[in-house]
Amino acid sequence: MTAQRLAPFGTSVFSAITALAERHGAINLAQGFPDFDGPAAVIEAAAAAMRAGQNQYARSMGLPALVRAIAAFYERHYGLDFDPLAEVAVTCGATEGIAAALLGLLDPGDEVIVLEPTYDSYAACLAMAGARPRYVTLRFPDFALDPAALRAAAGPRCRAVLLNSPHNPTGKVLDDAELALIAELCQERDLIAITDEVYEHLTYDGRRHRPLASLPGMRQRTLTLSSAGKTLALTGWKVGWAVGPPPLVQGLQAAHQFLTFCAATPLQAAVAFALDGLDGAALDQLRADYQVRRDCLCDGLERAGLRVARPQGTYFVLADFSGLSHEDDQSYVARLMAERGVAAIPPSVFYPEHPDEGRRLLRFAFCKRMATLEQAIDRLSGSGAMS
Repeated sequence: MTAQRLAPFGTSVFSAITALAERHGAINLAQGFPDFDGPAAVIEAAAAAMRAGQNQYARSMGLPALVRAIAAFYERHYGLDFDPLAEVAVTCGATEGIAAALLGLLDPGDEVIVLEPTYDSYAACLAMAGARPRYVTLRFPDFALDPAALRAAAGPRCRAVLLNSPHNPTGKVLDDAELALIAELCQERDLIAITDEVYEHLTYDGRRHRPLASLPGMRQRTLTLSSAGKTLALTGWKVGWAVGPPPLVQGLQAAHQFLTFCAATPLQAAVAFALDGLDGAALDQLRADYQVRRDCLCDGLERAGLRVARPQGTYFVLADFSGLSHEDDQSYVARLMAERGVAAIPPSVFYPEHPDEGRRLLRFAFCKRMATLEQAIDRLSGSGAMS
């Protein structure tokens, strides 16, 4: 018997669609996990840590080697200076980090600005914290941030902005002007910012992610969340982190210590090894590899008759199928799996306030081997457009 605050959310769409994909033998371009492994040297580092006896609880806020590596990484890539022992906390993935942040920093009745469409865990975590989302909708195909809507969402009970950039599911990378609007609002209304930046290194066409914390006046009011899973193609490891000023990190840690206490010790050791070796050249190659995958999928979707919003970041793409069918996204996804053997996500589930914005769209993931993407495109294009 599910508690009332969680009953509206049901089973995660990712679990439901993946189960259907398996039933139909469909190529899974729905759930955002790579079908290839992360770096062999990083996997060996985890095995070496296990063999060396790093198999017991780690320090709750993170293995010392990892928090030092995280702090060094932010200084090296963004010029942001964090005290590794006071301003860094390691979590069981960014999803747990988000939950811990909202539980540890919000009180019942607080309101939080959230960009819509939104990753599905946000609304559930806000419900667990007793907080209320105030949605600002990003609309297909450019997903521009509306300044008036942003300001209108900041009512008298507003406590925070929960921000995701690069943004899942739209692939939008907030530009400097949009970040400046958010920073101005936070300072004017004394809001904290909780930023989900897990796709920070997956940006395309020469774009670079800019952390909100790096803007003037934002270092002391921003809790930045990220993880190793997306960058290293090791999503199952669930090693994430938060960086920020001590009061915000302490709020997250107050919840994290009772949720999971610590992330897996040998995996933390391996992620420390990986972060120490991630230089600019390695990240440039990562972006280049994913941009090839992005272009392959987007070009194939366009040939199949869909209208594509080519993403600026992440490894997801939203495409409009309304020129092919008058069905809604749920029905079209079900038929796509049954008739073409390709699984996508119906994005209306990511629009809690305005689901009609997603009913004509599909979300595909391109974090797959090129052979997988090409096979999926062949299925989508076979026998003409699926109308």
